[in-house]
Amino acid sequence: MLVLAFDTATAAITVALYEWTPGEGAVSRGAAEAVDRRRHTEVLTPSIARVMADAGAAPEDLSAIVAGVGPGPYTGLRVGLVTARAMGEALGVPVHGVCTLDVIAWASGRDEPFAVATDARRKEVYWARYASRGARIGEPSVGPPSEVLDGAPQGLPVVGEGAALYPEVFGESGHEPLLPTATALAELAIARLGGLKVPVLLPPEPLYLRRPDAKEPGPRKKVTRA
Repeated sequence: MLVLAFDTATAAITVALYEWTPGEGAVSRGAAEAVDRRRHTEVLTPSIARVMADAGAAPEDLSAIVAGVGPGPYTGLRVGLVTARAMGEALGVPVHGVCTLDVIAWASGRDEPFAVATDARRKEVYWARYASRGARIGEPSVGPPSEVLDGAPQGLPVVGEGAALYPEVFGESGHEPLLPTATALAELAIARLGGLKVPVLLPPEPLYLRRPDAKEPGPRKKVTRA
């Protein structure tokens, strides 16, 4: 079965195509990586088309689609999830979601406790702690960088772009991988589909950890004439 994976929850616009045979393993058929904070819409669809074409695959060959669900900024995150849901509906194939922090954790290959932090802007990070690359502890959170280490063991490693942005809190180095890759996303999803006890697959819905800035307007004020 062919599994298409992509993530737009961060500055990375990343796409991967894997061929998976249950019981026999998965093989990469192609991938595309770009980093652009402002052009998720323009980059994602051509990247998908290029990866599929290079692999000699048609959309109708897909068996499943996997998308990163964040947490991440609203605009970029929405691009990937809307694309995934639209493709899944058009092709009649299942669409799965994976927490983007879990993708970075999986790509780290770490087997000891650590944390993942990504850029949440406003001098905050999205973060989660892990017992190992495939075992998250608790739910993802958003807050100031210092919150990641509150109550944590001394010297806890922190990976991800959020860690690199705040060296005064997390140190100058050792934060790779900084961004998610669709290769790791596909491998993590396939591991779960294959029955491994890794973070669960989610519905393809955005994982927002903040209330939106925009608010519904309140009732109009009454105007009294003098």
